[in-house]
Amino acid sequence: MAVQPEGTPCWADAMFGDVEGAKSFYGDVLGWTFGEASSEYGNYTQAYVDGKAVAAVVPPMPGQEGQSQWCLYLASPDAAATAAKIRENGGEVLMEPMQVGEFGTMCLAREPSGAVFGVWQGGTHEGFEVSGVPGAYAWAEVFTREPAKADGFFPAVFPYSAKSMDDAGVDYRVYNVGEDTVIGRMQMGDEFPPEVPSYVNVYFGVDNCDDAVAKATKLGGILRFGPMDSPFGRFAALSDPQGASFSVIDMSTTEGEMPAMTDI
Repeated sequence: MAVQPEGTPCWADAMFGDVEGAKSFYGDVLGWTFGEASSEYGNYTQAYVDGKAVAAVVPPMPGQEGQSQWCLYLASPDAAATAAKIRENGGEVLMEPMQVGEFGTMCLAREPSGAVFGVWQGGTHEGFEVSGVPGAYAWAEVFTREPAKADGFFPAVFPYSAKSMDDAGVDYRVYNVGEDTVIGRMQMGDEFPPEVPSYVNVYFGVDNCDDAVAKATKLGGILRFGPMDSPFGRFAALSDPQGASFSVIDMSTTEGEMPAMTDI
């Protein structure tokens, strides 16, 4: 698999105070298996679907304990140059570009409306070895309370063009790289408690949305929204037992017409 085009989601990981609990939960809900923990890199542990890397879990570093959350990484050919663009456009670099052995270079950032994301410059580790199948990464959206800030930032940092959904009731955009739609942007409404900050919501594919929700809630996860049918698939939003938000989507079960989109 080639290194992903700049701005394309290419990897996801999360810190968990209880890594074994996270492995058990996601193993049951998404069918993940796990490799050996890499002690050289803070016990970073990759997750696999049919032997292909799809994500990773890691314990927090000392002093970084807190709310578990998924971090989506966007591909960059030059993490240092991307970090400079992040600063120039009102974002905050939370962790300076850091080389991770021969695997690549990572950086963590916060966009101006508050959502945290990662940047990955691939080396021997290019990112997802498979996506768009059950158990693997499927889609992601920036959920933001200040859409104008996000819309000004992301296309300035990454080579995105934007389209807006033709729906007066929903403020939703997609960002494209060339002809490919790579990530969405959704305005957060009153259904989100005020203490929930802007964040990036990662979707993982499943064979059956309702079954995945039933497994997740039985294991201590919390259903936040759905399951709901859409033209993109049947999906639901969840929090895992350690508080990390994610969504599941069965892309084989669709309903309705694709929404009309207008170029921005």
